[in-house]
Amino acid sequence: MRGAQVRDALLWSRYLHEAVDLIPEDTDTLFGSHHWPRWGHDEIVEYLTKQGDTYRYIHDQTLRLANHGYTMDEISEQLDLPPELANAWYNRGYYGTVSHNSRAVYQKYLGYFDGNPANMHPLPPEAAAQRYVDFMGGADTLLENARGAFEEGDYRWVAEVVNHLVFADPDNQQARHLQADALEQLGYQAESGQWRNFYLTAASELRNGVVRTNATRTARADMINALSLSELFDYVAVRLNGPKAAGKRVTLNFSFTDSNTTYVAKLANGVLNHKVGNASPDAVATIVLSRPAFLAMMLGGVPVESLKANGMIEVDGDEDALPEFLGLLDEFEFWFNIVTP
Repeated sequence: MRGAQVRDALLWSRYLHEAVDLIPEDTDTLFGSHHWPRWGHDEIVEYLTKQGDTYRYIHDQTLRLANHGYTMDEISEQLDLPPELANAWYNRGYYGTVSHNSRAVYQKYLGYFDGNPANMHPLPPEAAAQRYVDFMGGADTLLENARGAFEEGDYRWVAEVVNHLVFADPDNQQARHLQADALEQLGYQAESGQWRNFYLTAASELRNGVVRTNATRTARADMINALSLSELFDYVAVRLNGPKAAGKRVTLNFSFTDSNTTYVAKLANGVLNHKVGNASPDAVATIVLSRPAFLAMMLGGVPVESLKANGMIEVDGDEDALPEFLGLLDEFEFWFNIVTP
């Protein structure tokens, strides 16, 4: 749920069962990433077997129900592990859950679309929200009914319906606090730590806004050093603001002194392509630099003029081409809204 490519549940199951066949008889301890260690060969075998069967059950039963015509959300609502798996404490949903893992299996094979054309091209949240509020009789009526549902403990419904009012009128403090109350109750009830954290973080945003503390540094030096120049150019291409770049055409040569390689970056049709090899005669400028200078410019935000003044880069050709190109790149904010528009 934190955001990652969907993993293959079937392969995961097979490899866990393969591990059972491979571990020696004298194995007495197993350490895992999210679990207390297991001791004793028989205990370890049972653990790995039931873990493998859990992934297999979620995989197979999701596809069985999908073949009966159930959608992603319908499957996640009805799918439960059998008692012999569910009653093993290491299979409890304190981290992952059967609910969102089954949806991941569905998405891997069938994608996000459930086949219902009403969900094929829905209105975006803010546009739909005002219409929902109007259909429900306005903000006051919606809040009155939502408070009644809250008193009945129908917190999932309260969170869903009041979310429309928050997106229609983000300044409605009654709506924000009621939705926060519902999310908080859902968080208290959640067995999954991930679910609880999402619920409580959202409740905090509704009450306090997005608190921008010091951002976690995910781009560590060792990870950046492991990226090839081609991968770094791919990242730069992701930062290119397509609408701003529409109609612009520019070719730049990047000559790297520390690797004796040249990359040609070509902007056209709102996309940035690159290739390594000979310099392009069509380039409006050739930038001579090292990899550290490229990282300082593209990742560190160091201005071109500062790099030139420090002798870290040289520009042969159109001096304005590189700053204009850099001006087309987006900066990504670490903190962003989740449950508010």
